[in-house]
Amino acid sequence: MNRIVLAFRSFFSLLFSGELSQETLTALNLSHRAAAPAPKPAPVAPAVRASDGALQLLGILQRDSRLIDFLQEDVAGYSDEQIGAAVRELHDQCRDAIARYVTLAPVIDGVEGTYAKAPAQDPNLVKFVGNVPAKPPAGGTLRHKGWRATKVDLPALPAKQDATIIAPAEIEIE
Repeated sequence: MNRIVLAFRSFFSLLFSGELSQETLTALNLSHRAAAPAPKPAPVAPAVRASDGALQLLGILQRDSRLIDFLQEDVAGYSDEQIGAAVRELHDQCRDAIARYVTLAPVIDGVEGTYAKAPAQDPNLVKFVGNVPAKPPAGGTLRHKGWRATKVDLPALPAKQDATIIAPAEIEIE
């Protein structure tokens, strides 16, 4: 009969207080356990911002061709020949870096200076320039083909890398 009383006591103790009383624990030869440590929260992956890919591409252009260094340089003191020589090398390095990660195709694959029809009425695809009537025409003289990224294959950013650091500072140890 003692077991039935103990069972009822345990049931109602758990029902109303959420724990067994000390005398019930003693009768059952049990003891209080230390509270289990709270589980560690899973590491939160950094949120990917829309600007991360642009900053990453800018970092690639800096790494492969020192584009930012060139753009930040005051070129007023250099001759046209010096600037031209620097730009030729910079151009090749930038073109190679872009081609490695982004596949580009023209929006309109036509010869510039000839008549071309607009591929669609989407204003994102074609920008009419010049003396444009209220209702844009079906086509006109192609002045620029435009560019469309058909594939972007940037490497994954390391989880703990700050995307706003385009290029880390360099300190030489002698």
